[in-house]
Amino acid sequence: MVIKRDCFYPFAGANRPLHIWLPNHYDETDERYPVMYFFDGHNLFFNEDATYGKSWGLFEFLTAWEKQIICVGMECGHGDGERLSEYMPFRPYRGAFSRYEAHGEETMQWILNTVKPYVDREFRTMPFRECTGIAGSSMGGLMSLYAVSHHNRWFSKAGCLSSAIGFCAPQMFSDMNHSDIVSDTRVYLSWGTLETPGITDPSVEDKQSYTYRRNKAAANKIEAQGGVARLYNQVGGAHCEADWEKQVPIFMPFLWQNK
Repeated sequence: MVIKRDCFYPFAGANRPLHIWLPNHYDETDERYPVMYFFDGHNLFFNEDATYGKSWGLFEFLTAWEKQIICVGMECGHGDGERLSEYMPFRPYRGAFSRYEAHGEETMQWILNTVKPYVDREFRTMPFRECTGIAGSSMGGLMSLYAVSHHNRWFSKAGCLSSAIGFCAPQMFSDMNHSDIVSDTRVYLSWGTLETPGITDPSVEDKQSYTYRRNKAAANKIEAQGGVARLYNQVGGAHCEADWEKQVPIFMPFLWQNK
């Protein structure tokens, strides 16, 4: 089942809804569960809540999935530029996004100091890092990569779908060079051929593309510290919820393997 709770986001002085999936039969047991946090929580479970009328289909997946887990979808602000600012860990040096303030670290502090304590207090969770993951797409994918590298003491796994790495790649990779990543860390990095700039044939993988190189560089930094990274090039995949939904049965079992 999915329940909704408002959670105060102090950096905007406003509530941000949480969309919380509780496992099947949650009320019938005293079992504790691992937790997966997601950015853009409104896009996860139901089409009627999703920004563009299409969700990730996470409700159907979790209903059928044999693993029992709590999933917490954290909604962003929907005002002009709010999502970009809240999901931007580094302000780019130049380009269109440079006009926005970067409040990604403030968002992470909200997650670590407000959202996670609330979830651990109100629900039967396994609160330690080995049973805590995070995921998102686009700017949410970038934030998930930032979370698992910059805040690895809290997150042991991350799903980074179509991550918007490019506009702040120098800062992101510099930060990863100075991060302490535990060897049990698992990271999923994906992109679609239809969203890759300059792709000549969207029906095949292109390992020379800009998008591939950015994701490969991130994977290399994870693996250099003993973590496990999986690269996934979604052939024919576009930058949209319908194609991210297709990846849910791929990245969720990968991240939660043996956990």
